[in-house]
Order: sequence, then structure tokens, then C-alpha cells
Amino acid sequence: MTDINAISGEIVDAAFQIHARLGPGLLESVYDAILARELSRRGLKVQRQRKVPIEFDGLQFDEAFRVDMMVEDAVIVEVKSVEHVVPVHAKQLLTYLRLLDCRLGLLINFGAPTIREGIRRIANRL
Repeated sequence: MTDINAISGEIVDAAFQIHARLGPGLLESVYDAILARELSRRGLKVQRQRKVPIEFDGLQFDEAFRVDMMVEDAVIVEVKSVEHVVPVHAKQLLTYLRLLDCRLGLLINFGAPTIREGIRRIANRL
């Protein structure tokens, strides 16, 4: 699957199903593991804790950051389980998108009362 809209649709649907069954209140790591498993079950390639290298003025940092999830080498997913997402979460995801030259990221907060409130789509040069 290479269409980022189709990929993101599968991710959002999986997040919706998980949130509907489990609700808010679990640890981020639990939602992350369940979402990765569900996406893999749907036939999507999922990488968890993918390294994000940075080069600055000749210095190479191979493991500067890690994204929660990369789906189909096309969509970055950052999973949260907090009462409120703060602006730095979106900025962090946009930075990852730029560093990995990806076009789309999803910030999914399973801590939100409804998953509709908990999903934010972040685009990089789309």
C-alpha cells in the first residue's frame, strides 16, 4: 500500500477500534503495542521505535530521536496517552517528518475522551 491517504485511513480506523474497545486511561506503551499489532494484522508494514538521525555542522547523531511508529515507510505515528496534547507534541512530529522527509504524520492521543478529539493530522509539504 503506497497511498498515504489509504494508509492513514487504516491507522485512524484501527485507532478508533482500539479506543472504542479499551477507552482512555491505559499507558502509552500499551496503546502503541496494540496499534502496531493491529496494523500488522491488517497487512501494513510497521516499524516501532525507528531511529531519526540528525546531521548538524558535520556532526552526525545516529540515534538523536525515535519515532513511535513508521507505517509503510510513509506515515509517522506518534502515540500519546495524556489528558491534553500540548503544542510541543505537534512540533516534535513535524520535526520528525522533516528529518525523515515524510509527508504525513498522525498524532494520536488515546487519553482523549473520544478518539475524534485525540487524532491530529500533521502534514509536511503536502
